[in-house]
Amino acid sequence: MTKAEQLRQQKKQEKLEAERARLKEMQVYERQYSDRASICGIDEVGRGPLAGPVVAGAVILPKDCEILYLNDSKKLSEKKRERLYTQIMEQAMAVGLGVVGPARIDEINILQATYEAMRLAIQQLSVEPDILLNDAVTIPGISIPQVPIVKGDAKSVSIAAASIVAKVTRDRMMVQYEELIPGYSFASNKGYGSAAHIAALKELGPSPIHRKSFIRNFFPEAGPEPKK
Repeated sequence: MTKAEQLRQQKKQEKLEAERARLKEMQVYERQYSDRASICGIDEVGRGPLAGPVVAGAVILPKDCEILYLNDSKKLSEKKRERLYTQIMEQAMAVGLGVVGPARIDEINILQATYEAMRLAIQQLSVEPDILLNDAVTIPGISIPQVPIVKGDAKSVSIAAASIVAKVTRDRMMVQYEELIPGYSFASNKGYGSAAHIAALKELGPSPIHRKSFIRNFFPEAGPEPKK
């Protein structure tokens, strides 16, 4: 091995050690509740878009699981999220998903729809969790002990895994919606209010997956506000 190759190998090893150290910091809550048989991370994606569902993920990782580069899904590229999604689905003890669509969001408001998606995700788990690590919220109507963690998707590997599963799932759904409902660029904007999306909305009018309660500024006739 040449000196240059040795240097590259050393740098690669240093990066790996730094990543493992970062990951260890993100396991602080998992270590804190290590006496629990199954720790479940909960997170959602899609509270802010003008169109599409809100999606929640629930993930139970094995205690000896090491998935490098787990992080808040918003901090990862699409390529990295897809790769990590595959690893999570292969290694997790259980994964649950909850999807709540635009009509239900309009009916009960986005906060309640988020809680509903989270409850659905928990119900879909094949393993019953002993404790829930949630990204900043306490979910009503759940008897399982909960630990709300502010910015939890950047502080807990379990919540980070849930955020990635939810994000990749929802993004894939929006790509499919683009094929079914062209013109709004859902594949690229994922339903968020980009300038091109708003321009298309004004030109074409609302699609079946637009949230009426979210586009009231453009279409006041969309209907009454959802219940508080």
